[in-house]
Amino acid sequence: MAPMESRIVHLAINRDWRSVYDFAHRPENMSRWASGLGEGLRADGDGWLADGGPLGEVRVNFAAPNALGVIDHVVDMPSGLRVHNAFRIVPNGDGAEAMFMVTRLPGQSPEQFEEDARHVEVDLQRLREILETDVETSV
Repeated sequence: MAPMESRIVHLAINRDWRSVYDFAHRPENMSRWASGLGEGLRADGDGWLADGGPLGEVRVNFAAPNALGVIDHVVDMPSGLRVHNAFRIVPNGDGAEAMFMVTRLPGQSPEQFEEDARHVEVDLQRLREILETDVETSV
């Protein structure tokens, strides 16, 4: 398969990058901010299962906790397609930059790709809202 079209969606978060990573990398916190995976995400062995909406149930495997801010994850679709999602939290001044690579999937229209990117942007904005306004956020 040829490389797919992709775009990095990113935004700054005014909180120490390690705190952002500590909160964002935990699958159990994702229902609070990640609309794509958060709905119905539940532990299953060494991975996680999520309701993929019209696509059906998907399996998600996350990168192991690490000191580099990597929250990459692989989503196995019912069709057999494996989607590798690159998601990073990196230092940006005294805060953080959250970066997610949105990939245009085979058969996806340009409009659907744009909609996916908008959803990721909204999710990252929600993550920022949680972490910048709730100083008591448990990490």
